[in-house]
Amino acid sequence: MSTILIVDDEPQILEILSSYLTKEGYHVMTAENGRDALELADAADLIVLDLMLPDIGGEDVCREIRKTSRVPILMLTAKSGESDRIAGLEIGADDYLVKPFSPRELVARVRAILRRMGDYQVLRDQVELGDLHVSLWEKRVTLKGKPVELTPSEYRLLTTLLRYPGRTWTREELVEEVLGLDFAGSDRTIDTHIKNLRHKIENDPRQPVYIKTVYGLGYRLDNPAQSGG
Repeated sequence: MSTILIVDDEPQILEILSSYLTKEGYHVMTAENGRDALELADAADLIVLDLMLPDIGGEDVCREIRKTSRVPILMLTAKSGESDRIAGLEIGADDYLVKPFSPRELVARVRAILRRMGDYQVLRDQVELGDLHVSLWEKRVTLKGKPVELTPSEYRLLTTLLRYPGRTWTREELVEEVLGLDFAGSDRTIDTHIKNLRHKIENDPRQPVYIKTVYGLGYRLDNPAQSGG
């Protein structure tokens, strides 16, 4: 049974979402402020996080969680602009839901995120590309022997590219694989995740040796040992 932490300062929203998620078989915890959310975050398999909180802003809560955890985060907000969604994704959110929303849609998003998190257990366990090492069983990424902390979306993006090194993936394909068919944002959102991932695994993100841009098409993952990079 997956544990869902809902963080919102509106008791009615907490009650409604708790009811829907409990009926779906999830164990639900709730928090009405950022401090309580941070105390409960380690026990959650997924966090539904409202941005407007009375003490600590949701963005700061997300940043603090990302210092130590890769738990999936679904952000709730009244802001609907693309720049707002991109800003949320850049600080570590995995999905973005604009208020007002249907509780049934939120349940579907939660289910999809958790399903995608589990999909990658079927891949072979150990993958090595040059100095980059990925253990699928442990969900652990190292570069030159040092741990690399990735968000769930960044990890899904990397493991998607790892399925077929050398294959070019279009933005649309990566959005479907990483963010899901129900993602309603721009396919350019994947560019933000690529940029963030490059900053974590490339020695020089401006001249990447792992994640290459295929102009006009999308992205591919190269093995620098084979490509001479």
